[in-house]
Amino acid sequence: MKIVTVVGARPQFIKAAAVSRVLRREQEEILVHTGQHYDSNMSDIFFEELQIPRPDYNLGVGSGSHAKQTAAMMVGIEDILLKEKPDCLMVYGDTNSTLAGAIAASKILIPIIHVEAGLRSFNMAMPEEQNRILTDRISRFLFCPTDVAVNHLKDEGITRGVYNVGDVMCDAVLHYSREMEKNPPAYYFGRLQGLFGPVEPVEHWYLATIHRAENTDSLEKIRNVLDAFEQLDAPVLFPVHPRTKGMVRELCSTHGYRNIRFVEPIGYLDMLYFSKNAVKAVTDSGGLQKEAYILSTPCVTVRDQTEWVETLNGGHNILAKPETQDILDKVLHTPIDKGTHPPYYGNGKAAEKIVEVLAAGE
Repeated sequence: MKIVTVVGARPQFIKAAAVSRVLRREQEEILVHTGQHYDSNMSDIFFEELQIPRPDYNLGVGSGSHAKQTAAMMVGIEDILLKEKPDCLMVYGDTNSTLAGAIAASKILIPIIHVEAGLRSFNMAMPEEQNRILTDRISRFLFCPTDVAVNHLKDEGITRGVYNVGDVMCDAVLHYSREMEKNPPAYYFGRLQGLFGPVEPVEHWYLATIHRAENTDSLEKIRNVLDAFEQLDAPVLFPVHPRTKGMVRELCSTHGYRNIRFVEPIGYLDMLYFSKNAVKAVTDSGGLQKEAYILSTPCVTVRDQTEWVETLNGGHNILAKPETQDILDKVLHTPIDKGTHPPYYGNGKAAEKIVEVLAAGE
């Protein structure tokens, strides 16, 4: 079987690493990088440290409006599909790269494999929600990470080709955690590149990532979040997404943040280390919510809803409004039931199950 896999953003590189490692044992894979994440810290480093095969094609699309970015991806992906003539196209998650690949393949009748199907936030204002719903509608193989995802598809009348295989991100976390533990703390702190100077090691820290449009589309919103971080009871390690770097620099020029360590985006093994050993994670990232749960790190999610609803059980993940006081209240004062931590995302064998289904051609 010949499969074209489309990736374009950091979480997809990680998922592809888990699946490609198994898929390529018996099947042919052509890897297409759309260039949606093109910063070296957001892209190149992941291919290097996760030992992902280098892309066969890089479209170099870069940033732009949703329409321009998606359209450019569709044109490039269609050309590749017509040239390679694969049996299937594989996409991951909910990015513009995902939707572009799915539409391009569907129009020329190439079956679509959607890994991480069935997730729903029920917020159609989110571009990610639109992408995942549309992709699910036209996919032939829908590989769900949880029972909840399967039920979402069932509620929408989608039952054919649906499989609960577990979460490939769980595969990656469990696999790469073993690699991460081979290095001492000084190694990881020594790799941090501070935006405003060196970052000294600390014993305790919060890990924060904030990048979604609803939290970063104005200086006021980002300031509310940073004001909360400044008042936490341990330093906040904050890898700054390229999208928000300019606003962070502007705010830092007028506000003397002392409790926040602003750093360049960090690699996956580094992220696992700082996630696993953090007091808590504070994020609006879907991936970090889930990684934190798998690593048993409490998490506060700065969003009104999450597609990873399982993590909310027992208070392991708590939703907070993007308001200073609510973030502080949720981070500092929300109890966690450490006795409830079921393995919602599988046992680290999702990739094997995906490959088995595809090989059977069901």
